[in-house]
Amino acid sequence: MSTAPNAQSPLVIQARGLVKRYGQVTALDGADFELRAGEILAVIGDNGAGKSSLIKCLAGATIPDEGEIYLDGQRAQFRSPIDARRAGIETVYQDLAVAPAMTIAENLFLGREIRRPGLLGSVLQMIDKKKMLDESIARMNDLKVGIRSMTQAVETLSGGQRQCVAVARAAAFAQHVVIMDEPTAALGVKEGNMVLELIRRVRDKGLPVILISHNMPHVFEIADRIHIARLGKRAAVVNPKKISMSDTVAVMTGAMTVEELPPEVLA
Repeated sequence: MSTAPNAQSPLVIQARGLVKRYGQVTALDGADFELRAGEILAVIGDNGAGKSSLIKCLAGATIPDEGEIYLDGQRAQFRSPIDARRAGIETVYQDLAVAPAMTIAENLFLGREIRRPGLLGSVLQMIDKKKMLDESIARMNDLKVGIRSMTQAVETLSGGQRQCVAVARAAAFAQHVVIMDEPTAALGVKEGNMVLELIRRVRDKGLPVILISHNMPHVFEIADRIHIARLGKRAAVVNPKKISMSDTVAVMTGAMTVEELPPEVLA
C-alpha cells in the first residue's frame, strides 16, 4: 500500500503558466498544476473555472497556447491523446467509451488487442482471445473488481460496474497517471462507493490519480489534496483533512480569498 504523499513526494506531472484561448474567451489564464507521486488529487471549480481545459491539456486532447507541461521532470509536448497515452497517461471520461455489445475482456483491450503469435497475428491479424481473457481476469482480480465473468457483455452490467471496467482499463495500461472525469456521476450511493474504493486501490498500486468531481462529499472522502480552479487559474491547493467543505466552496466561488485561509490548510 502506498504511503501518504507529502511536500517532498516527487512531482509526476507539473504544468506552468498554461494559457488557452478560444476566440475572445480565455479558458486558462496562466494556470499552474502539480501532481505528486502516490496521491489522489481532486480538481474542483465552478463552471468556467478552466478545470476541463486544464485536464484536456494534461490528457493531450487540447494543445495550450502558452505554458509548459513536465512529466517526471522532463518537458512533455502532447499533440494528441495518443501522445499522452504513449507517455503513460490514461483518461476515463464521463461517457466511458465502452462498447456495450462487447465482452468485458474485449473492452479492457479495446484498441490494444493482443495478436496471436507468429504469422496468424502478424499477417492475418488474428486476435488472441484466450490471452486477453486470462489477462483480463488477472487484472480485475488484482484490483478486486467483483464481476462474475469476463465474457459477459458490458451492456449486462450496472452503471457502477461499467465504470469499474473503464477505470480498470485505464489502470491496466497507465504507467504514470490515471485521470478520471466525474467517475461517480449518475451513480447511486452503493455504486459510487464501489468506484471510490476502486480509485483507492489504483492509487495504492502506485498510480497517482487526478479526480475531477462536483461531488464534494466524495472529494473530501477520497482526496489527499484538492486543487481549486478559479477564473482560469489555480486559486489554491488545500488539505481536505484541515479545511472545511464550506471554506473550500467559498474559495472556489470567490466568496473567500486564499489570504483569508489559515496557512495550515494549504497543501
